[in-house]
Amino acid sequence: MTSDDMNLNPSPEALLKLASYKMPFGKYKGTLLIDLPEPYVVWFANKGFPTGELGMLLGIVHTIKVNGLEYLFEPLR
Repeated sequence: MTSDDMNLNPSPEALLKLASYKMPFGKYKGTLLIDLPEPYVVWFANKGFPTGELGMLLGIVHTIKVNGLEYLFEPLR
């Protein structure tokens, strides 16, 4: 499964990980990825997500935010 596939159809495990994964660097270091401001996530999408797990998770966050699906994470908080 490619990272593009994960962005369109993330696994339940990826979504659970996303609910607790914190930004490891930068202005929003320590912020849950799902709580990152949408403009910041869109900026990353335009610049290119980092490689690896962080990039894959940020891609999922981007999809969630631009489609207004943040409410799906409320039960996981």
